[in-house]
Amino acid sequence: MPPTQAESVIKNIIREIGQECATHGEIASETVVAFMVKAVVLDPSNGFNMDRTLIKSDVQKLVKLCVARLLDSKNPSLDTIKMQVYFDMNYTSRAALQSVFPQAELGTFLTLSKKDKERQLKELTMIVTGIRLFNRDCGKGGEGIDDLPAILHEAIPTTTQHIDSQLQIAQDQAFRYTAILEKVSKNPLMTKELEPYMLKEALYNIRQYEIFLQTVLSDIITCAQEVEMMIKQFAAQLEQLKMIVKSKTAVPTSQVFPIFIALASLWMSFQDETVLISVLSNLTTNLELFLGTHELLFPEKVIHGLLDDVTVKSDIARIKEHMDERVHLPDFRKMDWFFPETTANFDKLLIQYRGFCGYTFASTDGLLLPGNPSIGILKHKEKYYTFNTRDAAYSFAENPERYINLIKEKAKKNAELIQLLELHQQFETLIPYSQMRDVDKHYIKPITKCENSTQTDTHILPPTTVRSYEWNEWELRRQAIKLANLRQKMTHSVQTDLSHMRRENSSQVYPLKDAGTQSKRDGNSGVPRPQIFIAGLRGGQTKTTYGVKVNLTRAVDET
Repeated sequence: MPPTQAESVIKNIIREIGQECATHGEIASETVVAFMVKAVVLDPSNGFNMDRTLIKSDVQKLVKLCVARLLDSKNPSLDTIKMQVYFDMNYTSRAALQSVFPQAELGTFLTLSKKDKERQLKELTMIVTGIRLFNRDCGKGGEGIDDLPAILHEAIPTTTQHIDSQLQIAQDQAFRYTAILEKVSKNPLMTKELEPYMLKEALYNIRQYEIFLQTVLSDIITCAQEVEMMIKQFAAQLEQLKMIVKSKTAVPTSQVFPIFIALASLWMSFQDETVLISVLSNLTTNLELFLGTHELLFPEKVIHGLLDDVTVKSDIARIKEHMDERVHLPDFRKMDWFFPETTANFDKLLIQYRGFCGYTFASTDGLLLPGNPSIGILKHKEKYYTFNTRDAAYSFAENPERYINLIKEKAKKNAELIQLLELHQQFETLIPYSQMRDVDKHYIKPITKCENSTQTDTHILPPTTVRSYEWNEWELRRQAIKLANLRQKMTHSVQTDLSHMRRENSSQVYPLKDAGTQSKRDGNSGVPRPQIFIAGLRGGQTKTTYGVKVNLTRAVDET
Protein backbone atom coordinates (compact mmCIF):
# COMPACT_ATOMS: atom_id res chain seq x y z
CA MET A 1 0.00 0.00 0.00
CA PRO A 2 1.44 3.41 -0.97
CA PRO A 3 2.32 5.72 1.96
CA THR A 4 -0.33 8.30 1.03
CA GLN A 5 -3.06 5.65 0.86
CA ALA A 6 -1.94 4.12 4.17
CA GLU A 7 -2.01 7.55 5.80
CA SER A 8 -5.50 8.13 4.52
CA VAL A 9 -6.66 4.77 5.91
CA ILE A 10 -5.17 5.55 9.32
CA LYS A 11 -6.88 8.95 9.40
CA ASN A 12 -10.20 7.33 8.56
CA ILE A 13 -9.72 4.77 11.36
CA ILE A 14 -8.89 7.53 13.86
CA ARG A 15 -11.91 9.57 12.75
CA GLU A 16 -14.21 6.55 13.03
CA ILE A 17 -12.95 5.72 16.55
CA GLY A 18 -13.41 9.32 17.64
CA GLN A 19 -16.98 9.41 16.32
CA GLU A 20 -17.78 6.08 17.99
CA CYS A 21 -16.49 7.39 21.34
CA ALA A 22 -18.48 10.60 20.92
CA THR A 23 -21.71 8.63 20.49
CA HIS A 24 -21.07 7.07 23.91
CA GLY A 25 -20.45 10.48 25.51
CA GLU A 26 -16.64 10.28 25.58
CA ILE A 27 -14.65 13.01 23.83
CA ALA A 28 -11.21 11.73 22.79
CA SER A 29 -8.66 13.88 20.99
CA GLU A 30 -7.11 12.66 17.75
CA THR A 31 -3.72 12.42 19.47
CA VAL A 32 -5.07 10.10 22.18
CA VAL A 33 -6.91 8.00 19.60
CA ALA A 34 -3.78 7.73 17.40
CA PHE A 35 -1.70 6.66 20.38
CA MET A 36 -4.32 4.08 21.37
CA VAL A 37 -4.40 2.67 17.81
CA LYS A 38 -0.66 2.10 17.88
CA ALA A 39 -0.83 0.66 21.39
CA VAL A 40 -3.53 -1.85 20.39
CA VAL A 41 -1.64 -2.89 17.27
CA LEU A 42 1.56 -3.40 19.28
CA ASP A 43 -0.13 -5.64 21.86
CA PRO A 44 0.61 -9.23 20.69
CA SER A 45 -2.47 -10.56 22.48
CA ASN A 46 -4.67 -8.72 19.94
CA GLY A 47 -3.24 -10.73 17.05
CA PHE A 48 -2.35 -7.94 14.61
CA ASN A 49 0.45 -8.66 12.12
CA MET A 50 2.61 -5.58 11.59
CA ASP A 51 3.92 -6.93 8.25
CA ARG A 52 0.49 -7.58 6.72
CA THR A 53 -1.91 -5.04 5.28
CA LEU A 54 -5.04 -4.62 7.40
CA ILE A 55 -8.18 -6.01 5.82
CA LYS A 56 -11.75 -4.89 6.56
CA SER A 57 -12.22 -7.36 9.41
CA ASP A 58 -8.92 -6.23 10.96
CA VAL A 59 -10.04 -2.60 10.80
CA GLN A 60 -13.36 -3.43 12.46
CA LYS A 61 -11.58 -5.38 15.17
CA LEU A 62 -9.10 -2.54 15.70
CA VAL A 63 -11.90 0.03 16.00
CA LYS A 64 -13.77 -2.16 18.45
CA LEU A 65 -10.75 -2.75 20.69
CA CYS A 66 -9.73 0.92 20.68
CA VAL A 67 -13.26 2.11 21.52
CA ALA A 68 -13.51 -0.44 24.34
CA ARG A 69 -10.25 0.76 25.90
CA LEU A 70 -11.08 4.44 25.46
CA LEU A 71 -14.48 3.96 27.14
CA ASP A 72 -13.04 2.09 30.12
CA SER A 73 -13.31 4.80 32.78
CA LYS A 74 -11.83 2.60 35.51
CA ASN A 75 -8.58 1.82 33.72
CA PRO A 76 -5.40 3.38 35.23
CA SER A 77 -3.54 2.51 32.03
CA LEU A 78 -5.84 4.74 29.98
CA ASP A 79 -5.42 7.59 32.47
CA THR A 80 -1.66 7.24 32.21
CA ILE A 81 -1.76 7.38 28.41
CA LYS A 82 -4.00 10.46 28.51
CA MET A 83 -1.66 12.08 31.02
CA GLN A 84 1.34 11.41 28.79
CA VAL A 85 -0.38 12.82 25.72
CA TYR A 86 -1.59 15.88 27.61
CA PHE A 87 1.85 16.58 29.05
CA ASP A 88 3.50 16.16 25.66
CA MET A 89 1.04 18.52 23.98
CA ASN A 90 1.06 21.22 26.68
CA TYR A 91 4.50 21.10 28.27
CA THR A 92 6.67 24.09 27.38
CA SER A 93 10.18 24.53 28.54
CA ARG A 94 11.44 28.15 29.04
CA ALA A 95 8.73 29.62 26.70
CA ALA A 96 1.80 43.92 22.10
CA LEU A 97 4.00 46.07 20.32
CA GLN A 98 3.11 49.77 20.50
CA SER A 99 5.29 52.51 19.12
CA VAL A 100 5.31 56.25 18.55
CA PHE A 101 6.98 57.80 15.50
CA PRO A 102 8.13 61.38 15.11
CA GLN A 103 6.06 62.95 12.33
CA ALA A 104 9.24 64.04 10.47
CA GLU A 105 10.44 60.44 10.14
CA LEU A 106 7.15 58.93 9.00
CA GLY A 107 7.99 59.37 5.31
CA THR A 108 11.35 57.66 5.69
CA PHE A 109 9.74 54.80 7.58
CA LEU A 110 7.17 54.21 4.83
CA THR A 111 9.92 53.79 2.22
CA LEU A 112 11.64 51.02 4.19
CA SER A 113 11.27 47.34 3.33
CA LYS A 114 9.01 45.13 5.42
CA LYS A 115 11.93 43.55 7.24
CA ASP A 116 13.49 46.93 8.08
CA LYS A 117 10.12 48.26 9.23
CA GLU A 118 9.68 45.34 11.62
CA ARG A 119 13.19 45.82 12.97
CA GLN A 120 12.71 49.58 13.50
CA LEU A 121 9.28 49.06 15.05
CA LYS A 122 10.70 46.58 17.51
CA GLU A 123 13.63 48.86 18.36
CA LEU A 124 11.43 51.90 18.89
CA THR A 125 9.00 49.88 21.00
CA MET A 126 11.82 48.69 23.23
CA ILE A 127 13.13 52.25 23.59
CA VAL A 128 9.70 53.53 24.63
CA THR A 129 9.31 50.61 27.04
CA GLY A 130 12.71 51.35 28.57
CA ILE A 131 11.80 55.03 29.02
CA ARG A 132 8.53 54.11 30.76
CA LEU A 133 10.35 51.66 33.04
CA PHE A 134 12.91 54.31 33.97
CA ASN A 135 10.19 56.87 34.67
CA ARG A 136 8.36 54.29 36.78
CA ASP A 137 11.49 53.69 38.85
CA CYS A 138 11.96 57.45 39.34
CA GLY A 139 8.31 57.87 40.37
CA LYS A 140 7.54 60.16 37.43
CA GLY A 141 5.36 57.92 35.32
CA GLY A 142 4.92 54.31 34.20
CA GLU A 143 1.37 53.98 35.52
CA GLY A 144 -0.29 50.68 34.72
CA ILE A 145 2.95 48.65 34.61
CA ASP A 146 2.75 45.61 36.88
CA ASP A 147 5.58 44.92 39.28
CA LEU A 148 6.63 41.68 37.61
CA PRO A 149 9.66 40.96 39.86
CA ALA A 150 7.41 41.20 42.95
CA ILE A 151 4.77 39.00 41.29
CA LEU A 152 7.40 36.39 40.44
CA HIS A 153 8.85 36.54 43.96
CA GLU A 154 5.45 35.63 45.29
CA ALA A 155 4.38 33.15 42.59
CA ILE A 156 7.53 31.01 42.43
CA PRO A 157 7.61 29.95 46.13
CA THR A 158 3.86 29.33 46.12
CA THR A 159 4.05 27.13 43.02
CA THR A 160 7.10 25.32 44.34
CA GLN A 161 5.43 24.54 47.66
CA HIS A 162 2.32 23.23 45.89
CA ILE A 163 4.36 20.96 43.61
CA ASP A 164 6.48 19.76 46.55
CA SER A 165 3.36 18.77 48.48
CA GLN A 166 1.84 17.01 45.46
CA LEU A 167 5.14 15.25 44.79
CA GLN A 168 5.31 14.01 48.37
CA ILE A 169 1.76 12.67 48.17
CA ALA A 170 2.50 10.90 44.87
CA GLN A 171 5.70 9.35 46.22
CA ASP A 172 3.97 8.10 49.37
CA GLN A 173 1.26 6.53 47.23
CA ALA A 174 3.86 4.89 44.98
CA PHE A 175 5.76 3.53 47.99
CA ARG A 176 2.57 1.99 49.38
CA TYR A 177 1.64 0.38 46.05
CA THR A 178 5.15 -1.05 45.76
CA ALA A 179 5.00 -2.51 49.28
CA ILE A 180 1.64 -4.17 48.52
CA LEU A 181 2.92 -5.64 45.24
CA GLU A 182 5.96 -7.06 47.03
CA LYS A 183 3.63 -8.64 49.57
CA VAL A 184 1.48 -10.13 46.78
CA SER A 185 4.55 -11.57 45.01
CA LYS A 186 5.49 -13.42 48.20
CA ASN A 187 1.92 -14.61 48.88
CA PRO A 188 0.29 -15.89 45.66
CA LEU A 189 -2.99 -16.54 47.47
CA MET A 190 -3.61 -12.78 47.65
CA THR A 191 -4.05 -12.63 43.87
CA LYS A 192 -7.58 -13.98 44.30
CA GLU A 193 -8.57 -11.04 46.51
CA LEU A 194 -6.61 -8.43 44.57
CA GLU A 195 -5.96 -7.93 40.88
CA PRO A 196 -2.16 -7.37 40.76
CA TYR A 197 -2.15 -6.20 37.15
CA MET A 198 -4.58 -3.39 38.01
CA LEU A 199 -2.46 -2.37 40.99
CA LYS A 200 0.62 -2.34 38.75
CA GLU A 201 -1.16 -0.08 36.27
CA ALA A 202 -2.05 2.21 39.16
CA LEU A 203 1.63 2.17 40.17
CA TYR A 204 2.65 3.12 36.61
CA ASN A 205 0.13 5.95 36.68
CA ILE A 206 1.37 7.44 39.94
CA ARG A 207 5.04 6.97 38.94
CA GLN A 208 4.40 8.80 35.67
CA TYR A 209 2.70 11.59 37.60
CA GLU A 210 5.71 11.76 39.92
CA ILE A 211 8.13 12.03 36.97
CA PHE A 212 6.12 14.84 35.37
CA LEU A 213 6.03 16.74 38.68
CA GLN A 214 9.81 16.40 39.00
CA THR A 215 10.22 17.75 35.46
CA VAL A 216 8.02 20.77 36.19
CA LEU A 217 9.71 21.38 39.54
CA SER A 218 13.13 21.36 37.87
CA ASP A 219 11.94 24.00 35.39
CA ILE A 220 10.56 26.18 38.18
CA ILE A 221 13.84 26.00 40.09
CA THR A 222 15.68 27.04 36.93
CA CYS A 223 13.13 29.84 36.48
CA ALA A 224 13.80 31.08 40.02
CA GLN A 225 17.53 31.21 39.33
CA GLU A 226 16.95 33.11 36.10
CA VAL A 227 14.69 35.63 37.84
CA GLU A 228 17.24 36.31 40.58
CA MET A 229 19.92 36.98 37.97
CA MET A 230 17.65 39.24 35.90
CA ILE A 231 16.64 41.31 38.96
CA LYS A 232 20.31 42.07 39.63
CA GLN A 233 20.90 42.99 35.97
CA PHE A 234 17.78 45.18 35.91
CA ALA A 235 18.88 47.08 39.03
CA ALA A 236 22.38 47.55 37.60
CA GLN A 237 21.00 48.97 34.32
CA LEU A 238 18.76 51.41 36.20
CA GLU A 239 21.66 52.57 38.36
CA GLN A 240 23.85 53.11 35.31
CA LEU A 241 21.08 55.09 33.64
CA LYS A 242 20.67 57.31 36.72
CA MET A 243 24.40 58.04 36.75
CA ILE A 244 24.24 59.14 33.10
CA VAL A 245 21.08 61.22 33.34
CA LYS A 246 21.34 62.72 36.85
CA SER A 247 19.85 66.27 36.60
CA LYS A 248 20.76 66.89 32.95
CA THR A 249 18.13 68.37 30.69
CA ALA A 250 19.56 66.73 27.57
CA VAL A 251 21.54 63.52 27.16
CA PRO A 252 23.00 62.07 23.93
CA THR A 253 20.79 59.31 22.58
CA SER A 254 23.83 57.14 21.85
CA GLN A 255 24.39 56.83 25.60
CA VAL A 256 20.87 56.16 26.88
CA PHE A 257 19.09 54.34 24.03
CA PRO A 258 21.14 51.11 24.39
CA ILE A 259 20.31 51.06 28.12
CA PHE A 260 16.60 51.64 27.42
CA ILE A 261 16.68 48.69 25.01
CA ALA A 262 18.46 46.54 27.60
CA LEU A 263 15.81 47.45 30.22
CA ALA A 264 13.02 46.55 27.82
CA SER A 265 14.70 43.25 26.94
CA LEU A 266 14.98 42.32 30.62
CA TRP A 267 11.36 43.29 31.22
CA MET A 268 10.28 41.06 28.33
CA SER A 269 12.23 38.26 29.97
CA PHE A 270 10.28 38.90 33.18
CA GLN A 271 7.08 38.61 31.16
CA ASP A 272 8.25 35.31 29.65
CA GLU A 273 9.07 33.91 33.07
CA THR A 274 5.66 35.01 34.37
CA VAL A 275 3.91 33.25 31.50
CA LEU A 276 6.07 30.16 32.02
CA ILE A 277 5.22 29.97 35.73
CA SER A 278 1.52 30.32 34.88
CA VAL A 279 1.70 27.57 32.23
CA LEU A 280 3.59 25.18 34.51
CA SER A 281 1.20 25.87 37.40
CA ASN A 282 -1.84 25.17 35.21
CA LEU A 283 -0.15 22.08 33.80
CA THR A 284 0.44 20.73 37.31
CA THR A 285 -3.17 21.37 38.29
CA ASN A 286 -4.53 19.65 35.18
CA LEU A 287 -2.31 16.59 35.68
CA GLU A 288 -4.26 15.84 38.85
CA LEU A 289 -7.32 15.11 36.69
CA PHE A 290 -5.70 11.88 35.50
CA LEU A 291 -5.51 10.37 39.01
CA GLY A 292 -9.20 9.73 39.51
CA THR A 293 -9.09 5.93 39.23
CA HIS A 294 -6.98 5.53 42.37
CA GLU A 295 -9.79 6.42 44.75
CA LEU A 296 -12.28 4.32 42.76
CA LEU A 297 -10.18 1.15 42.55
CA PHE A 298 -8.14 1.39 45.74
CA PRO A 299 -9.88 3.46 48.43
CA GLU A 300 -7.90 4.46 51.48
CA LYS A 301 -9.67 1.83 53.62
CA VAL A 302 -8.66 -0.96 51.22
CA ILE A 303 -5.05 0.25 51.07
CA HIS A 304 -4.76 0.32 54.87
CA GLY A 305 -6.09 -3.25 55.04
CA LEU A 306 -3.53 -4.46 52.49
CA LEU A 307 -0.69 -2.75 54.35
CA ASP A 308 -1.11 -4.81 57.51
CA ASP A 309 2.18 -6.35 58.61
CA VAL A 310 3.96 -4.54 55.75
CA THR A 311 6.80 -2.05 56.09
CA VAL A 312 6.50 0.76 53.56
CA LYS A 313 9.96 1.75 52.30
CA SER A 314 10.91 4.83 50.36
CA ASP A 315 13.24 4.74 47.36
CA ILE A 316 16.05 6.25 49.44
CA ALA A 317 15.56 3.65 52.18
CA ARG A 318 15.74 0.83 49.64
CA ILE A 319 18.97 2.20 48.23
CA LYS A 320 20.53 2.56 51.68
CA GLU A 321 19.72 -1.09 52.50
CA HIS A 322 22.14 -2.30 49.83
CA MET A 323 24.63 0.55 49.93
CA ASP A 324 27.47 -1.74 51.04
CA GLU A 325 26.88 -4.27 48.25
CA ARG A 326 29.04 -4.05 45.15
CA VAL A 327 29.73 -6.10 42.06
CA HIS A 328 33.11 -7.86 42.05
CA LEU A 329 34.87 -7.08 38.78
CA PRO A 330 36.82 -10.39 38.64
CA ASP A 331 33.46 -12.16 38.25
CA PHE A 332 32.86 -10.38 34.92
CA ARG A 333 35.93 -10.40 32.72
CA LYS A 334 34.09 -9.54 29.49
CA MET A 335 31.63 -6.93 30.79
CA ASP A 336 32.12 -3.27 31.67
CA TRP A 337 31.08 -2.01 35.10
CA PHE A 338 31.34 1.59 36.28
CA PHE A 339 31.60 2.92 39.82
CA PRO A 340 31.54 6.46 41.29
CA GLU A 341 35.24 6.51 42.15
CA THR A 342 36.37 5.29 38.73
CA THR A 343 34.08 7.35 36.47
CA ALA A 344 34.35 11.13 36.22
CA ASN A 345 30.87 11.68 34.70
CA PHE A 346 29.17 8.98 36.76
CA ASP A 347 26.11 11.13 37.57
CA LYS A 348 25.61 12.14 33.92
CA LEU A 349 25.25 8.63 32.47
CA LEU A 350 21.81 8.01 31.01
CA ILE A 351 20.45 4.99 32.90
CA GLN A 352 17.95 2.76 31.12
CA TYR A 353 14.38 2.43 32.39
CA ARG A 354 14.62 5.82 34.20
CA GLY A 355 16.89 4.24 36.80
CA PHE A 356 14.54 1.40 37.74
CA CYS A 357 15.92 -2.13 38.13
CA GLY A 358 15.44 -3.97 34.84
CA TYR A 359 15.90 -7.42 36.36
CA THR A 360 13.21 -6.88 39.01
CA PHE A 361 10.79 -5.47 36.45
CA ALA A 362 11.27 -8.44 34.09
CA SER A 363 11.33 -11.20 36.73
CA THR A 364 8.28 -9.93 38.67
CA ASP A 365 6.19 -9.05 35.59
CA GLY A 366 6.33 -5.29 36.03
CA LEU A 367 7.33 -4.30 39.58
CA LEU A 368 9.18 -0.97 39.65
CA LEU A 369 12.05 -0.77 42.16
CA PRO A 370 14.75 1.94 42.08
CA GLY A 371 18.22 0.89 40.99
CA ASN A 372 21.26 1.59 43.16
CA PRO A 373 24.16 2.98 41.09
CA SER A 374 26.61 2.34 43.94
CA ILE A 375 26.29 -1.41 43.32
CA GLY A 376 27.68 -0.82 39.85
CA ILE A 377 26.42 0.38 36.48
CA LEU A 378 26.48 -2.27 33.77
CA LYS A 379 27.32 -1.28 30.22
CA HIS A 380 25.69 -3.47 27.58
CA LYS A 381 25.59 -2.46 23.90
CA GLU A 382 26.30 1.20 24.71
CA LYS A 383 23.46 1.32 27.26
CA TYR A 384 23.70 1.51 31.03
CA TYR A 385 21.69 -0.40 33.63
CA THR A 386 21.34 -0.21 37.42
CA PHE A 387 19.98 -2.79 39.86
CA ASN A 388 18.43 -2.74 43.32
CA THR A 389 20.59 -5.61 44.70
CA ARG A 390 23.85 -7.29 43.80
CA ASP A 391 22.05 -10.59 43.14
CA ALA A 392 19.83 -8.82 40.63
CA ALA A 393 22.91 -7.38 38.93
CA TYR A 394 24.51 -10.84 38.66
CA SER A 395 21.33 -12.42 37.30
CA PHE A 396 20.81 -9.71 34.69
CA ALA A 397 24.48 -9.82 33.59
CA GLU A 398 24.26 -13.55 32.87
CA ASN A 399 21.80 -12.98 30.01
CA PRO A 400 20.97 -9.29 29.43
CA GLU A 401 19.15 -9.84 26.13
CA ARG A 402 16.63 -12.17 27.76
CA TYR A 403 15.52 -9.59 30.30
CA ILE A 404 15.60 -6.74 27.78
CA ASN A 405 13.22 -8.68 25.50
CA LEU A 406 10.94 -9.49 28.44
CA ILE A 407 10.67 -5.78 29.25
CA LYS A 408 9.95 -5.00 25.62
CA GLU A 409 7.15 -7.58 25.48
CA LYS A 410 5.69 -6.19 28.71
CA ALA A 411 5.72 -2.69 27.16
CA LYS A 412 3.76 -3.97 24.16
CA LYS A 413 0.96 -5.03 26.51
CA ASN A 414 1.09 -1.78 28.51
CA ALA A 415 1.86 1.01 26.04
CA GLU A 416 2.23 3.60 28.82
CA LEU A 417 5.50 1.89 29.78
CA ILE A 418 7.12 3.09 26.55
CA GLN A 419 7.28 6.67 27.80
CA LEU A 420 7.48 5.81 31.49
CA LEU A 421 10.61 3.66 31.02
CA GLU A 422 11.93 5.67 28.03
CA LEU A 423 11.79 2.77 25.58
CA HIS A 424 11.52 5.10 22.60
CA GLN A 425 14.46 3.62 20.69
CA GLN A 426 12.74 0.23 20.69
CA PHE A 427 9.41 1.79 19.66
CA GLU A 428 10.46 4.64 17.38
CA THR A 429 6.92 5.22 16.07
CA LEU A 430 5.79 6.22 19.57
CA ILE A 431 8.49 8.76 20.45
CA PRO A 432 6.76 11.88 21.83
CA TYR A 433 7.95 15.25 20.59
CA SER A 434 9.02 16.34 24.07
CA GLN A 435 11.46 13.41 24.21
CA MET A 436 13.10 14.11 20.84
CA ARG A 437 15.37 16.71 22.49
CA ASP A 438 16.94 14.02 24.69
CA VAL A 439 17.99 11.71 21.86
CA ASP A 440 21.62 12.88 21.97
CA LYS A 441 21.88 11.95 25.65
CA HIS A 442 21.98 8.28 24.64
CA TYR A 443 25.48 8.87 23.32
CA ILE A 444 27.07 10.09 26.57
CA LYS A 445 30.12 7.94 27.15
CA PRO A 446 31.63 7.34 30.59
CA ILE A 447 34.94 9.00 31.35
CA THR A 448 36.84 6.47 33.40
CA LYS A 449 39.61 7.50 35.78
CA CYS A 450 42.30 5.52 37.60
CA GLU A 451 45.67 5.99 39.25
CA ASN A 452 48.70 5.24 37.05
CA SER A 453 52.43 5.67 37.53
CA THR A 454 55.42 5.57 35.21
CA GLN A 455 59.19 5.60 35.62
CA THR A 456 61.81 7.10 33.34
CA ASP A 457 65.61 6.93 33.30
CA THR A 458 67.51 9.80 34.84
CA HIS A 459 69.67 10.20 31.73
CA ILE A 460 67.98 8.80 28.65
CA LEU A 461 70.68 10.04 26.24
CA PRO A 462 74.47 9.65 26.74
CA PRO A 463 76.17 12.73 28.23
CA THR A 464 77.58 15.23 25.75
CA THR A 465 80.36 17.68 26.63
CA VAL A 466 80.63 20.80 24.49
CA ARG A 467 84.30 21.65 24.35
CA SER A 468 83.71 25.01 22.79
CA TYR A 469 81.61 26.21 25.71
CA GLU A 470 83.04 29.25 27.44
CA TRP A 471 81.70 30.81 30.62
CA ASN A 472 84.07 33.77 30.85
CA GLU A 473 82.42 36.94 29.61
CA TRP A 474 85.67 38.62 28.67
CA GLU A 475 86.74 35.62 26.64
CA LEU A 476 83.46 35.74 24.79
CA ARG A 477 83.99 39.43 24.09
CA ARG A 478 87.46 38.74 22.81
CA GLN A 479 86.11 36.13 20.43
CA ALA A 480 83.39 38.52 19.32
CA ILE A 481 85.97 41.20 18.50
CA LYS A 482 87.86 38.69 16.41
CA LEU A 483 84.74 37.78 14.51
CA ALA A 484 83.79 41.42 14.00
CA ASN A 485 87.19 42.25 12.45
CA LEU A 486 87.35 45.79 13.83
CA ARG A 487 90.88 46.55 12.78
CA GLN A 488 89.75 48.47 9.72
CA LYS A 489 86.52 49.75 11.18
CA MET A 490 85.84 53.10 12.67
CA THR A 491 83.17 54.04 15.17
CA HIS A 492 81.55 57.46 15.29
CA SER A 493 79.64 58.72 18.25
CA VAL A 494 77.79 61.91 18.99
CA GLN A 495 76.89 63.16 22.40
CA THR A 496 74.46 65.98 23.05
CA ASP A 497 73.43 67.88 26.11
CA LEU A 498 70.21 65.88 26.32
CA SER A 499 71.74 62.45 25.91
CA HIS A 500 74.87 62.43 28.03
CA MET A 501 72.88 61.92 31.25
CA ARG A 502 70.60 59.15 29.99
CA ARG A 503 72.68 56.13 30.85
CA GLU A 504 75.52 55.13 33.05
CA ASN A 505 78.79 54.10 31.44
CA SER A 506 81.50 52.13 33.07
CA SER A 507 84.86 50.76 32.04
CA GLN A 508 87.39 48.49 33.60
CA VAL A 509 91.16 49.30 33.91
CA TYR A 510 94.04 47.74 35.71
CA PRO A 511 94.99 49.77 38.88
CA LEU A 512 98.41 51.51 39.01
CA LYS A 513 101.19 50.03 41.17
CA ASP A 514 104.77 51.02 42.16
CA ALA A 515 107.46 48.91 40.44
CA GLY A 516 111.25 49.13 39.94
CA THR A 517 114.07 47.48 37.94
CA GLN A 518 117.90 47.34 38.11
CA SER A 519 119.92 47.84 34.95
CA LYS A 520 123.46 48.91 36.16
CA ARG A 521 125.74 48.86 39.18
CA ASP A 522 128.95 50.84 39.89
CA GLY A 523 131.95 48.91 41.23
CA ASN A 524 135.85 48.92 41.28
CA SER A 525 138.75 46.52 41.57
CA GLY A 526 142.58 46.76 42.29
CA VAL A 527 143.84 45.56 38.93
CA PRO A 528 147.16 47.37 37.90
CA ARG A 529 146.82 49.86 35.17
CA PRO A 530 148.82 48.77 32.10
CA GLN A 531 151.73 51.12 31.16
CA ILE A 532 153.89 50.68 28.06
CA PHE A 533 156.89 52.94 27.08
CA ILE A 534 158.32 53.13 23.60
CA ALA A 535 161.88 54.58 23.39
CA GLY A 536 163.60 55.97 20.26
CA LEU A 537 160.62 57.68 18.64
CA ARG A 538 162.48 60.98 18.46
CA GLY A 539 165.23 59.58 16.28
CA GLY A 540 169.08 59.50 16.71
CA GLN A 541 172.34 59.79 14.98
CA THR A 542 171.41 57.48 12.19
CA LYS A 543 168.85 58.09 9.59
CA THR A 544 166.87 54.98 10.50
CA THR A 545 164.72 55.19 13.59
CA TYR A 546 164.67 52.33 15.92
CA GLY A 547 162.00 52.06 18.66
CA VAL A 548 162.30 50.04 21.80
CA LYS A 549 159.08 48.91 23.57
CA VAL A 550 159.39 48.74 27.33
CA ASN A 551 156.50 47.25 29.48
CA LEU A 552 156.32 49.25 32.66
CA THR A 553 153.15 47.60 34.03
CA ARG A 554 153.56 46.44 37.56
CA ALA A 555 152.89 42.91 38.57
CA VAL A 556 149.65 42.13 40.32
CA ASP A 557 151.23 40.86 43.40
CA GLU A 558 153.17 44.15 43.75
CA THR A 559 150.03 46.23 44.09
